This record gives sequence, structure tokens and C-alpha cells, in this order.
Amino acid sequence: MHFLPKTIGLVICALGAMPMAATAQSQPKLIVQITVDQLRGDMPTRHLKQFGEGGFRYLLEEGIHYNNAHHTHANTETIVGHTTLATGANPAAHGMIGNLWYDREAGRTVYNIEDPDYSLLTSGADVDDATEIDPTQRAATSDGRSPLTILTSTFGDELAVNTAGRAKVFGVSIKDRGAVAMAGHAGKAFWFSKAAGQFVTSNYYYDRYPEWVEAWNDKGLPQSFSGQSWELLNPIDTYLFANEKGYKPDFAGFGSTFPHPLGEAESGYYTTFLTLSPFGDKMTADFAKTLIDAEGLGDDNVTDFLAVSFSVTDYVGHLFGPSSLEAEDNLLQLDRTLADLFAYIDAEVGLENTLIVLSSDHGAPEAPGYLASIGMPGGYVTPDNWDTAPAVARIKERFGIPGALFEGYDHPYLTLAAEVRNNPDIDRVALETMISDELVAFEGVAYAIPSSRLREGSLPDNALMQAVLNNYHPGRSGDIYLVFQPEWFINDMDGLSVTVTHGSPWRYDTFVPILFAGQGIAPQKVSRRVHTIDVALTLSIVAGTRPPSGATGEVLLEVLGQ
Repeated sequence: MHFLPKTIGLVICALGAMPMAATAQSQPKLIVQITVDQLRGDMPTRHLKQFGEGGFRYLLEEGIHYNNAHHTHANTETIVGHTTLATGANPAAHGMIGNLWYDREAGRTVYNIEDPDYSLLTSGADVDDATEIDPTQRAATSDGRSPLTILTSTFGDELAVNTAGRAKVFGVSIKDRGAVAMAGHAGKAFWFSKAAGQFVTSNYYYDRYPEWVEAWNDKGLPQSFSGQSWELLNPIDTYLFANEKGYKPDFAGFGSTFPHPLGEAESGYYTTFLTLSPFGDKMTADFAKTLIDAEGLGDDNVTDFLAVSFSVTDYVGHLFGPSSLEAEDNLLQLDRTLADLFAYIDAEVGLENTLIVLSSDHGAPEAPGYLASIGMPGGYVTPDNWDTAPAVARIKERFGIPGALFEGYDHPYLTLAAEVRNNPDIDRVALETMISDELVAFEGVAYAIPSSRLREGSLPDNALMQAVLNNYHPGRSGDIYLVFQPEWFINDMDGLSVTVTHGSPWRYDTFVPILFAGQGIAPQKVSRRVHTIDVALTLSIVAGTRPPSGATGEVLLEVLGQ
């Protein structure tokens, strides 16, 4: 609770001292928040010399670059990071503890933003289990989506409150969770349905599509890439990873080397391949540009907000790893996509009237195959190979448990069976402690942290344990939090073997860039440690709104000219 007075004090000081936030004339007409999914903090600078003008180079050289920025929660997954960036809160407050969690009332694993009360407006746009490679999407039991599982307000929400609903607030992404989290409760969200090959939304946001959305879908941009291949942007000898070793999978005909064919638009995996290539981010940016024009973002003196989450870096990173030729080329092509988007914003609104902030929902480990090629350790955790029977037998015998011990595992939590949790004769603290002691004996496990210790506050005083505590929500978190050894992770995504999986509290997963550019920003590089929970609070000061309800970060004073 000590965070709240500190946050309020910073807000009051900033409001009193910073004319940028105090006068409507100095507020930007448009705030654009860009989230690049799985963009580790070192990746933009690693490839700076390869970037063209106007994209990442604009942000890095003409903006404020916080080059030591981190998430402060442990489960570095997509919904967790997006919601943290949107709310300025940790999962302990905003409630999005993972892409999936076990809902004890429902008695099943749930998808983070699923909501059967709010159906998609497009029929046939639900997840296609046969071709969807994201296993978390397949956990939802309906096509409905809404932000109602987000428990605190977002910056976009507070902007709407502050302007009596006059501010226009939107979120756009290939991923539904990326769009919904950033749009918040008061904004409008659009995401790409692979099944329909269109951008869609639910009736939480609209009763029917705006005409411009129907027109964009009717023009068939996603289908226009039919028959094309993902080709390298530049000559191969200009790439850092031109001579990479062969450790990448060959996924369903997409191939493990360039060129990567998309296939024909009618084929089952076409839209999956589309989102595994730079074409996916290009169409996301095109939809965002159409939205800016059709909705008149930045047209008046009321600050509008557009959040765009680019998802392809994550899909490419999972399949090929962050230090692959594919990841490198995709980032160079995203650089061109960003440059085009920024040029459009400059022409329509003016970059001098726009504040742009770019960050990421999480970083990434390196592929074990890549690490092995340079003599570093790392590996895949394979729980199916663990001989768990003796440990389970010991636990059940000690506590007199006749039936199942667990409901299951939804990263990063193991959840005890309901009969075990609800048995008053079982000492839960002792049970969770014994389970944790048994788990750390298995290959790849660094820590197994009982939720009872989180509730009691009896944890070692270090950053990793604080991150696990920041991730703990009593109504949603499971009973044992698993942390694997550095550079070790489960790579089996419900039957699909991938190269890399994020989701740990280690620095490579928490490390992300934070970049501000545009109105009122002077070039600067800042190397002190800052956090993603600082972003939403800083935007609130810029726009003159209340801080989001759960925000616990600090104001990034450089953005305010200090």
C-alpha cells in the first residue's frame, strides 16, 4: 500500500510543475501507443545501423530512449504485458495474471478476455481449432470477447472520463487480447480473425460495424497477398544472422529457410502464414491508417488515443527465435511499416501534434540451439519425461489424499484439485511447501513458490520473488508458481514444438524498450532503470487526466521536459 501515496505525490508535483500537462493548448492532439509483441530491449539498438529513416531510427535518434526498462511482474506473457502497459498496474491489481488461468467457479481453464455475453459481429470468425497455432485461443468456449476481466482502469479509460467521452479511444492488433487490453473499457477494439480473414470486433463495442470497417474488409487486403512469399528485404550478406545454424522447425510447409511461401488464399493455413510474416504487420498498419482517417483522430483540440499492437514479431520469435534470419528481416520490414505509419500520421495530424510511445509486452530468451552454437547453456523443459509418480505418491500418503492432487497446469501456476483445496483437514501451507520441495528436484525447475507464502508475505527479499508477488491475484492465481532455470522453458505449445517461449521473470523476458517521440520531446538516452508501469501514469500527466485506478509507477519526467 506504500505505492499509492508516492504515486499521488508524483502526480501532484508533476501537475503543478509541468506546463505541458497543465494547459490544453500544449496537450497532443493524438497519442499513439505502439506495442511490438516480443521486442526484447536490445533488439532495436542491435539492428540500428540496418534501419532506414523514419521508423525505429526516428524513435531512437529523435526521441527519448529508456534503454534499461523492465516489467516488474513475473509472468511475461502477452495479456499480462499489454494490460500492464495500458493500466500502469501489476497483475496483482489489474488481474490479468496470464494468458490462461484456472477459474475455480467455472471448474475449467479460461482464456483471459473470453466473454460469452458479447459475441463477435462476424459469423464464422471464431477460432478455427484446426489451424490456430496459439493454444491459448483454443481454451475459450465461446467467440465472445470483452475487457470486463480487466479489473482496473486504463489510460484510455481515464482519457474518456476526463473529456466527457469526447476523446476517441481505439485499440488495433492481430491478437484480440492485444487490442482489447489497450482499448480498455471505454474504447473500441478491432482484431484480426484468421478464420474470417478480416478485422472484427464484438458487440461489447458495436451493434454493427462502422461503414469504414466494412469497406476495409471488402477491399480484401489480406487476400491480396495470395500466392506470394516472404522474401528477404535486403541482400543476404547484409544480415547479422546470414550464417545462422539449422535449429529451426519446418512448420506445415512454411519452411525453415527463405523464401517462406504463404500459399493460396483459399488454403487452410493461409492466414496463419500471413500472420507469421511481415505482411501481417503491414495490414495491421493499413487498418490503423484507415481508422485514423475515418474516425478523424487528431482533428480537434481534444486528445485522441490510438493503440496499435504489432504481433508478427511474437509469432516469428516463437517459431524461429529472436536471433534468427527471420526475426532480423521481420524487424527490418517492421521498421519500414512504422516509417510509413509515422509518415501518414505526420501528413494527417502532424508529428509535432502527436506523442508516440513504443514498448513491448515482454522480451524473449534465446533458442537453445542458438545458445549451443556459441557454447552457452539452455534447454527445453519436458514435464512429460519427469517421473512424478513417486513424488505424488509421497505427497498423497502424507496428507491422506485419495483422489487427484491437481486440476492441472496453466503457465505458470499449478492448481490443486478442488477436493484438496476445500478439505479442512489438510494443512494447505504444509501441503504446498512439500509439493514445492518435490518440484525443485526436477530438471529445469529453479523455484516452486507456494501461494501460501505469497499470502503470508514470507518470501526472500529479492527482485525475482517480488515479481512473483506482483503477479499474484488471490482470486485467479493457482497454488504453486513454477519458475524454470534461465534459458530453460517448455516449448510444446499443445502439440506444436516451437523454438522459443517467453513467460519467465528472468531479465531477458522482462527487458523491453520504452521510446517516446513527437510533441515536446527532445532527443535523450536514459539508462536508469525504469518500468513499464511508468508508461500509463506518464501519459496521464501529459493528457491531464486522473492516473489509472491501479497505477503504481513513477512519472517519466524526461517526457515532461525535466
